[in-house]
Amino acid sequence: MNATDRTPADLLRSALAADPGRPLITFYDDATGERVELSVATFANWVAKTANLLQDDLAAQPGDRLALLLPAHWQTAVWLLACSSVGVVADVGGDPAGADLVVSGPVSLDAARACSGERVALALRPLGGRFPQAPDGFADYAVEVPSQGDRFAPYAPVDPDEPALAVGGAGELTGAELVERARADAAALGLAPGSRLLSGLSYDTWEGLSSGLYAPLAAGGSVVLCRHLDQLSEDGLARRVEDERVTTTAK
Repeated sequence: MNATDRTPADLLRSALAADPGRPLITFYDDATGERVELSVATFANWVAKTANLLQDDLAAQPGDRLALLLPAHWQTAVWLLACSSVGVVADVGGDPAGADLVVSGPVSLDAARACSGERVALALRPLGGRFPQAPDGFADYAVEVPSQGDRFAPYAPVDPDEPALAVGGAGELTGAELVERARADAAALGLAPGSRLLSGLSYDTWEGLSSGLYAPLAAGGSVVLCRHLDQLSEDGLARRVEDERVTTTAK
């Protein structure tokens, strides 16, 4: 990655320029058997579409606060990078009542209704499927995002010294601080270009977010992101480590 990268969106642009075809996120849900692999290019396309949705349809502006009520999931990673692209503060597990807008999974819809701003719901179904019927008061992400543009340009430059992420245990981080921490974590984990990190950690802590997204991205590596990893047997985990060419684990 480039030494000049100062936001997560910068890291993604550098990854796209370096090798768009390599895997970036391989997602498993061991409760459903789902497996999804996203290359850098495919992930970046989802991020661009989501950032366009955020900026245009939801009218989000730099400095707005988005309560992100989603588990460790590839679509959560998309939203984190889309927020960085627009300059919106991603408040992971944050209070919807104090947020400008909220993005919720199916289990947190009641809590998400406390947000007086725009509300988006994700069904978190395999292949990004939509709700059979959109929850009342929410836009269905799977319905709204496909028609968005494949390229994104922010209306206002994103300041790397402004808040970018809030998460329990780490407080609030600017984009530059986030990138610095991700690089330090990558070095501590021994990650390098081409490394494959398997993470079964939740996204509700900095450690989980770093292992499950930011550190591999900062290192030029990739993540095997596993939800409900506790439902996988030890033999199954060993096979996954071998099959996915995992070099480091965080669980």
